[in-house]
Amino acid sequence: MTSGGPDLFVICKHCGSEVSPYITECPYCGSRLRKRAPKLGRDGRPAEKERRRARRRAPAPSLGPLRRGEIPGIRPDGRPYVTIALVGASLVLLVLVRAGAIGLGRLAVIGPLDKNVREIFTAPFAYDSSGYAFVGLFAIAIFGWLVERRHGPLVVALLFLAGGAGGMAVASAAETFPFALGGNGAALALLVAWAIPDLRAARRGREVDGDLLGAGVFAVVLLLLPVAVEWADPLAGATGLVAGAAVGYPLARLTAR
Repeated sequence: MTSGGPDLFVICKHCGSEVSPYITECPYCGSRLRKRAPKLGRDGRPAEKERRRARRRAPAPSLGPLRRGEIPGIRPDGRPYVTIALVGASLVLLVLVRAGAIGLGRLAVIGPLDKNVREIFTAPFAYDSSGYAFVGLFAIAIFGWLVERRHGPLVVALLFLAGGAGGMAVASAAETFPFALGGNGAALALLVAWAIPDLRAARRGREVDGDLLGAGVFAVVLLLLPVAVEWADPLAGATGLVAGAAVGYPLARLTAR
């Protein structure tokens, strides 16, 4: 055998003859030398098969089957179903009112609170004009979608109920105006709840992703609606501000933690 080179022969264990290392049977005695011919390594020597230990790896977390148009590992934002339902219900009522199929008196808050138990829940969905509906529903659609994307559908429903129905209850109890309807209180509740995290971040000198200036313009328009629209109640709008802060501030702190 040559040092550093491939083996020139091997010794048969049965007859002691020198035979080639690349055969499986001894040509002299017919004894079995190995099960199969060895594989040659890079140096020309017969390479023994390495035994690899199977490593147990933890299964990778699965996101489930991908939907159409998804990128692996990334889920797109879900649709704002609650916001769509709230805006859609208001549009249906607006069409019915304009067509004369239902009167505003059956939907609006009129008179003292004890006579408007059902109306405090229907009034936030009703509008007397297309202009009022456009402003209110546009704000509800924008900020409802933003809140639903951040906190989920239940928070949107809670804010709409607190700002809308709660605002109508306060307006009816105070009786500052003889009648009230519309979603100015619900829109302000959603707007304030969405803006609070960005306001807290701006106060601490952090970068803000949202458009606080645009939200401020929306808030001013909604607060001034009672000046131009007789059915819009200022107390309903003020209640929406309070409701949005009461719900949005704890959510902002919880999300930050």
